[in-house]
Amino acid sequence: MYNRYRSCRVSASSCQTAGMKRRAPVTIGWREWALVPELTPVPIKAKIDTGALTSSLHAFRLHEVDDGTRVRFQVQPHQRSRTDSVTIECPITDRRQVRSSNGQLQMRPVIETEIELAGRRQTIELTLTNRDEMGFRLLIGRRALRRRYLVDPGRSFITDPPA
Repeated sequence: MYNRYRSCRVSASSCQTAGMKRRAPVTIGWREWALVPELTPVPIKAKIDTGALTSSLHAFRLHEVDDGTRVRFQVQPHQRSRTDSVTIECPITDRRQVRSSNGQLQMRPVIETEIELAGRRQTIELTLTNRDEMGFRLLIGRRALRRRYLVDPGRSFITDPPA
């Protein structure tokens, strides 16, 4: 069983510096491979969801620690796999009420981490929830996509997977 204890940190933001030109948006499909290097060493199949505001990661065995300032959880980067779990502990940056795909409101912890998608790295917010019944371990919402990506809903996996 692949079970490695990893600790993530809040990365420096990839904000635009004054005087620098903004890069043109990259076209991506409605499904892409994404890397979350602070959480798992392998790419995760992600659903690009312009209907969701916030990005979400499948997490299980979720426990708040240090008086609720940190969260410890496990991630399984491969769908339908129980053998490659990774244990992670991160600072909680916020808690948000999110309406899930079944219409129920959930209070979820939020973490900040770096993500690589279509050859670009950026810091994003991820809510943590059990997405076991969902088709994707990672859902990338509008906040992470804004001004960086154009989504072609008729195409999938059109960018090179992260190395």
